[in-house]
Order: sequence, then C-alpha cells, then structure tokens
Amino acid sequence: MDAFAEGTPCWVDVSLPDLEAGKRFYGELFDWTFGRARGMDDGHYTVAFSGGKRVAGLIAKRDGRMPTVWTVYFATADADALSERIREMGGQMVREPLAVGRFGVMALAADPAGAVFGLWQVSEALGFEKTGLPGSFCWTEVYTRDKESVDPFYETVFGFRGKDLPGDGVDFRQWSPAGSEPGSDSAIGGRSVITDAFPAELPGHFLSYFSVDDCDETAAAVVRLGGRVTAPPFDIDYGRMAGLLDNQGAYFAVLAEPTRERERPPEPTAGASAGASGAVTGVSAGSERGAGPEPEREAEPEST
Repeated sequence: MDAFAEGTPCWVDVSLPDLEAGKRFYGELFDWTFGRARGMDDGHYTVAFSGGKRVAGLIAKRDGRMPTVWTVYFATADADALSERIREMGGQMVREPLAVGRFGVMALAADPAGAVFGLWQVSEALGFEKTGLPGSFCWTEVYTRDKESVDPFYETVFGFRGKDLPGDGVDFRQWSPAGSEPGSDSAIGGRSVITDAFPAELPGHFLSYFSVDDCDETAAAVVRLGGRVTAPPFDIDYGRMAGLLDNQGAYFAVLAEPTRERERPPEPTAGASAGASGAVTGVSAGSERGAGPEPEREAEPEST
C-alpha cells in the first residue's frame, strides 16, 4: 500500500445514531458495500467499499451526545509529535492519540476556531484505496470565522502551502502539501470563511465532498432516501455541486465534474487525490490504489 503524504486527507468516516440505517442510505446513494476489517469485530465500525475499494467508514455512536458528523483524517507519520504542534499553535486535542489494533494510531483535534478534524498514523492498513472517482471522497475544506488564526495554524501544523484565490467575490484559500508548488493542480483542501449569510450559531467545521456522476440525480436521491438538500445543485467552474444532509443529519457535499475519463484512472500516487473545493478550486484526476497488503475483511457485501 502506498504511503499517504504528511497532511493529506487519507480517510473519512461518519458517526451515526443508527448504523444499519446509515448503511442503507449510503449503500443506495453511492452504491457502497460494507464489511469489517478483522480485529474490529465489536460491530460499531463498518468500512464502506466502492467497487471493492475502501472509501469511508461508518461508526455507530455510543453516546447520543456525540455529534452526527462526517470527519476527515489527515495523514501523519507521528501522531504524538503532531499533537504537540497542534497545542503549540492554539489548537486542542479532542481525543489523544490512540492505537487502533494493528492498523494505526488515530486522534481527534480542533483548530483555534473549534473545527474538528482527525489524525491518522497508518501502520498496516486502512485508508483510501479510491478517491476522486464516483462514489468516493474528492475534497475537503474548513469553514471558519477566524481565518487570521486558522490559516497560520494549518500552515504551521501541517506545513501547508497556502494560496488565496483572486477576485473579490469569495474569500477562499487553497492548501497544497508541504514541499509542493501551491495552486489548483496540487491543492488537497482549502479554507472558506463563514460569512453573515450563514446562521449565526454555525460553528467552525470541515465539509467533505464526494464525487458523483450526476449532481441533480444524487440530490433527488438524498430526498427520496429521507435526507435533505441544504444547497440545491448549482454550477461552479469545476462542475456541479450540492450541499446535503443524510437521513440522520450528517452534512456532506457532492460534486459532478463536467468531464471524466472513467475508463483509464491514472496510476496511484502518494497522498490522497483532491477533487474540488466548495465552488472555487481546481479538480484533480481520480485514482484507485491497488489493494496491496491490507487487513483481512469479511466477504462483501456485508449489507447494502
């Protein structure tokens, strides 16, 4: 399995009150199948597959006070050292680094404005095998009211190279991995500003995007499956997107690129592939990683 470059998105999962309902919803919406990695057999964590490739996780909430939310995880070679940098830059640890069986080390952190994200220090496996193609993760961005604190936080903690998009219409900053030339071609995420157009009570948060073939059909399917459309489908420079809530209240977005070479995905590269930003950034090609060494898993589909 190829390593994920430091600071690149390497996994997403969603915490849900009803795991089985979540599997039915996302199984029909994205054509996902489900299984569990050996060693994670307590039943509260399910791995989602698209075309046999790992794309996401679904978690059964053990405490009703926990948020129903999608969480993005950034790759790191040393979760303990990264946790210290997070504290030094004004963030906080929501969950200290914790070994997850033989698979790796995970942690949850919050930036200085309160947006929560995950850290994943991979050991044997678990991480995206497919990104930027229909049914898989393609982009993430943080929404904040305090860009003056948040921008230097991420650019110091992860070494992101930032680049503000030109123009007066939107305040958006692209982030590229350390050592890369900042710009749309290398961007792996971004920062947007929570303006007065948003509800006053909306906190800082990450929004994760999934690639789809048809944005309008996906939005209609969400409603049919019991979810809601929060931002109806609209065109951007890099395709057509929509903001959605699943049938249990988890917020996510989808993007349909205007053109796509579905038959010949490029060879996998180190780091997760980026898709599109929430209306302003470039789209990189999708990728599928070879299965490689990975934890044993139950026969698919477990359920849909």
